[in-house]
Amino acid sequence: MKILVTVKRVVDYNVKIRVKADGSGVELANVKMSMNPFDEISVEEALRLKEAGKADEVVVVSVGPAKAEETLRTALAMGADRAILVETEDQVEPLAVAKIVKGVADAEQPGLIIVGKQAIDDDSNQTGQMLSALLGWAQGTFASKVEIGEGSATVTREVDGGLQTIAITLPAVVTTDLRLNEPRYASLPNIMKAKKKPLDKKSPADFGVDTAARIKVLKTEEPSGRKAGIKVKSVAELVEKLKTEAGVL
Repeated sequence: MKILVTVKRVVDYNVKIRVKADGSGVELANVKMSMNPFDEISVEEALRLKEAGKADEVVVVSVGPAKAEETLRTALAMGADRAILVETEDQVEPLAVAKIVKGVADAEQPGLIIVGKQAIDDDSNQTGQMLSALLGWAQGTFASKVEIGEGSATVTREVDGGLQTIAITLPAVVTTDLRLNEPRYASLPNIMKAKKKPLDKKSPADFGVDTAARIKVLKTEEPSGRKAGIKVKSVAELVEKLKTEAGVL
């Protein structure tokens, strides 16, 4: 079985986000970029399934600028077999990404697609579900455990009430949650080898997808600072303040 994994280049999660002075977006110049943390988990899960004998090839795909090549090479250094870069300078929205990945899936014919449940830059949490609908495949979202059987998979997913276990037929789309695994670090020898591996480069036009934005961002601004809290001496005083000052009761 072949596993297809999507990865995205985002601002590193350790970096403090700064808004541009004109409010047109987030400052990306001279900012450290890295693989989306949920996608690191996706790559790790695919590699573990391969090591367990459940898959024979792991292919990673990214939709983004030329610099996304670095992100793909990180996945190759972790152990992925091949990488595909669908290059575009547009800010690609989830639906366009899902359509592009569907085109890649049609060409690659994977038995399983693993997608990070969301990207930490836009937090859309849409691509995996849209991809499942476009392909007409089963889906297991917010996965904290994945077990592969003969033509099926068992996915334990995190829901508001706790954990839910579902059985889905393959091929399927699985979106990963944070507690699924702990991603491995790429060794220096593998990083050096990954730099020499060829990438398969394509464009959205190869899949007949228009990446023009459908949503217009009018303004970006930082959230207002939180007001300092206060201590109360009794429950009665707390209730009184919630009534008179906060206005929530």
